[in-house]
Amino acid sequence: MSTKLEDYAMIGDGQTIALVNRTGSIDWLCLPRFDSDACFASLLGDASHGCWQLSPQAEPTEIRRRYCGDTLVLETEFRTAGGIAQVLDFMPIRKDKESALVRIVTGIEGEVAMRSTLSARFDYGTVSPWYTDSKNGAIIGKVGPDLVVIRADVPMQRDQETVTADFRVKTGERFAFTLQHDGSTSEPPLPLDAERLLGETKSWWLDWIARFNKPTEWPDLVKRSLIVLKALTYFPTGGIVAAGTTGLPEKPGGQMNWDYRYCWLRDSTFTLTAFLNAGFKDEAHEWLHWLLRAVAGDPDRIRIAYRVDGGRHLYEWQADWLPGWEGARPVRVGNGAARQRQLDIFGEIIDSTHLAERAGLERSDWEGAVERRLVLRVAETWRAPDQGLWEARGRPKHYVYSKAMAWVAVDRFLKMASTQSHCEPELRTKLERLRDEMHAEICARGWSEKRGSFVAHYATRRLDGSLLLLPLVGFLPIDDPRITTTIAACEAELMEGGFMRRHKAPAFGTEEGSFIACSCWLANCMVLQGRHDEARALLGRIAGIANEVGLLSEEYHVREGRLLGNLPQALSHLSFINAALNLSGPVLQRGGG
Repeated sequence: MSTKLEDYAMIGDGQTIALVNRTGSIDWLCLPRFDSDACFASLLGDASHGCWQLSPQAEPTEIRRRYCGDTLVLETEFRTAGGIAQVLDFMPIRKDKESALVRIVTGIEGEVAMRSTLSARFDYGTVSPWYTDSKNGAIIGKVGPDLVVIRADVPMQRDQETVTADFRVKTGERFAFTLQHDGSTSEPPLPLDAERLLGETKSWWLDWIARFNKPTEWPDLVKRSLIVLKALTYFPTGGIVAAGTTGLPEKPGGQMNWDYRYCWLRDSTFTLTAFLNAGFKDEAHEWLHWLLRAVAGDPDRIRIAYRVDGGRHLYEWQADWLPGWEGARPVRVGNGAARQRQLDIFGEIIDSTHLAERAGLERSDWEGAVERRLVLRVAETWRAPDQGLWEARGRPKHYVYSKAMAWVAVDRFLKMASTQSHCEPELRTKLERLRDEMHAEICARGWSEKRGSFVAHYATRRLDGSLLLLPLVGFLPIDDPRITTTIAACEAELMEGGFMRRHKAPAFGTEEGSFIACSCWLANCMVLQGRHDEARALLGRIAGIANEVGLLSEEYHVREGRLLGNLPQALSHLSFINAALNLSGPVLQRGGG
């Protein structure tokens, strides 16, 4: 691919998203939901793997784009020698199983020759629908379980693989194109009123984000980040996917190309904190209930990630026919890490419920019963090694952050009023003793006297960006000398070009980018240390690497000056929200109460 991640904007309908290139090509779309097979997959290949190009026939002299205010309606303006044309792209908020994508072309100045080329390729770029013409001018395509209906205000032509339209748009003219999706056994959906849906979609997003009124020095990016989180939410269940894509590499040309279209339990407390501090209690409540529904049952069988509907199976396989982003292969579908042992997720879950209780969210007795089972599981397994926050696929280790979050699980369970009926005196005494024992061991074995800081895991001297979370989760106070020296060590060894890496570059290769969330965690630490000017400068740098429409990916490659990894990345956006609001404070902090 010759394009950059920065060239993409996102639109979505509350159950899936599409990525729109600044050239006017929709290069990624999974239907009917986030984790479904892609029907546009040229993001990970080329046009033969599916896309929908809508742009001037001649090369534009300039392209401008933006969202229409605080909405998810994308406006792209093409300037050509003959005139100016505008394309509005959006997906109406889905009210039933039918999904729709709407593109409206408007003539702004002069006359512009335009072309629409729609090449749907289901099964991640392999299978084209069988197209037929309907009497009312629509083109209907069917393949396996999928039905697509394509309509336009201009004449369309088709062969058995592509639907095209060449037309001219003059000043004041307006032409709509629609793509509707449903099950292949359903009747073709009725035509859409594109202009009405445009107004409704704008109003929906504006009404939603209007609830945000918190002070921040980056209101535009904070609001855009909240919109991103909402767009990555599967509305029917409240589950939030980590990203809307798969296969975008963390290392250029490398094999760290993971599928993030699932809901990670680890993100739970970060997400709740962001929503609660931004004033979105309903979203926080929906996410918490998705979380508890997903994990309810046998804690021995808990997964670190689930499907948007709470499904457990994320079988990992490789789409070998896709060449990958800039040749980064393999392209993975599913995520085998879901089956890993990761001790920190117990702390994330119980910390989330503790945070919800402090925020006054409604709690139920069954939640306390679930939390009891989880904390008892922690008591049984906390000494075991695991794969850690970064989901290492090698030999398990005793990661310090994992141990600290196991301690958090016990600590928060003991603090919550709602768990008291599930914590009889004998159990409380046992857990209090365990909490002290865990803390003592982590401080002893997770600390390196030689380097004067906490370390990534027992029996090593290496640092890890997750250590910045130790004061943020309340494991030790921010002014504890051990925390002070650990933060200083991370800044000295893991900073690259003003951004924080997960690992020291020589040990893990120089190609991987800095981890955007780690930079946000450092900014939070700086705020708690009273280093407000440094935190402000760091957050300003992070805001500066968002693309022109305010999207952040997982990583930033300092040397090449570009975004890396899946896009948009929920953890990056919610970490920025938390840090930006924390700087303006006061906010709800983890570890309090």
